[in-house]
Parts: sequence; structure tokens; C-alpha cells
Amino acid sequence: MKRTLAAAITAAALLATPAAHAVVVRYAALLAPEVTDATGSGFVTVDHDTVANTLLIDATWSGLTGITTVSHIHCCTAASEAGTVGVAVTPGTLPGFPGVGSSTPGVSSGSYTSPLIDLDLATSFTTAFINTFAAGVLDNADDALIAGFESGRAYFNIHSNRFPGGEIRGFLQLSQVPEPSSLALLAVPLLALGLRARRRKQA
Repeated sequence: MKRTLAAAITAAALLATPAAHAVVVRYAALLAPEVTDATGSGFVTVDHDTVANTLLIDATWSGLTGITTVSHIHCCTAASEAGTVGVAVTPGTLPGFPGVGSSTPGVSSGSYTSPLIDLDLATSFTTAFINTFAAGVLDNADDALIAGFESGRAYFNIHSNRFPGGEIRGFLQLSQVPEPSSLALLAVPLLALGLRARRRKQA
């Protein structure tokens, strides 16, 4: 018990140090049918490295009526968590996604991890997104995309051969992860609890 408590206090203290400030911000969404008669479900996370300015996408899905063709991130809808809009990332489909243009055939269930997507490159965005939401300037595109994530106006979707316009999707939301400052506050009661237990034992 003593070792476990000490380990917890040490871990909390280490996480609370300035060096532990995360540079990766995670967004996530549950995937569900986006049109009538579509089926399937899944989950996606999108990690934004704020220093390297890259995205890493991880998705899993199952139960599609058809097989996957392409997948994208769309942005930015007029309202939060509602509506449809054109593709933002990336033109054609996400790199290596199973289906059209990939060495991996489409599947009704599966998983996908993207390569790092460099948000400083024009090839990471559609021309329509840059022109519409970034005033035609590439340097504005990453800010516009992240603003879409933050406001719930960007969604990840998977298209299938049964539903070429998209079978399942989910609006990305900021994933709730404890801030280093919160972890520092957690260490205080843990330390107090440890001292109290020690005093009882000595008494």
C-alpha cells in the first residue's frame, strides 16, 4: 500500500512538471450512419501535433452495408455538429485508406492509421477548402481547420460503395484529458493522504 501510494504521488508529480506539457491535442468522435438505410459504427481519434503541425488519424469501424471506398475530414459546416460540407483533408482520400486508389481493398469492418499529414503542405488540403475557408492562402488553412475542430464544425466520414456520399461519420470534439495543472492539484491530496497514513502507523 505504501509503495503504491508513493508511486501514485511520484507519477502525479512528474506529470505536473512543465516538461510534461503536451504538444499533442486530441480530437475524437463516435461514428454513426449519416444517411437513411446506412449502417455501421466506429470511432476515430485525430491527434494534432501543435509543434510539428501534423495530424495523425486512427479509426476503427464495423457493420457497413458495403465496403469502404474513400475517407476524409470535412470542414467547416455552418453550424456545430450539423449539416454537410466539402472535403478539407485530403484530396481524393486519406493516404492508404482501404478502398479506391489504395493497395488495400475496401472492407465492411476494419481499422486505419494514417501517415503523418503535414498541415504546412498544400497537398494536405483540397483547393476548395483553401479558397473557401482560408481566403485562398495556404498559411491560413491549418488555422481554419483547427478552428473547425474546436467549434465542432469538422467531421470525419467513411464512404462505401453502397453510399458513395458517405455511410458513417462523426463530428470531432476535443478529447477531455487532464491538464498538467490539474494533475498537480491531484498530487496534493495524495501526499496528504500518505502523510496521514504514516502518522497512524507511527501512533
